[in-house]
Amino acid sequence: MNRPRTQEGWQVRDLVSRLGGQLRIAPGAVIGWDMSAALALGQALGVPPIVMAELLPGIEAVMVLKLNEQMEATDGGKTG
Repeated sequence: MNRPRTQEGWQVRDLVSRLGGQLRIAPGAVIGWDMSAALALGQALGVPPIVMAELLPGIEAVMVLKLNEQMEATDGGKTG
């Protein structure tokens, strides 16, 4: 269902899998990726910029929602 259907889709999937260390975090919440780092990494990997611009924001929104849901479920959103 969520399998990429194009070469560019596979490139973005690979890029997203590498962005775990590029999270922007506020106390008690994930707020997104460091998009400058994400775009630079994507460029280095040869991902077309238009593809990153089209796909990353939507993927980022889902990632933020799901990670914050997980944090809330595991510790009530408390930090440290």
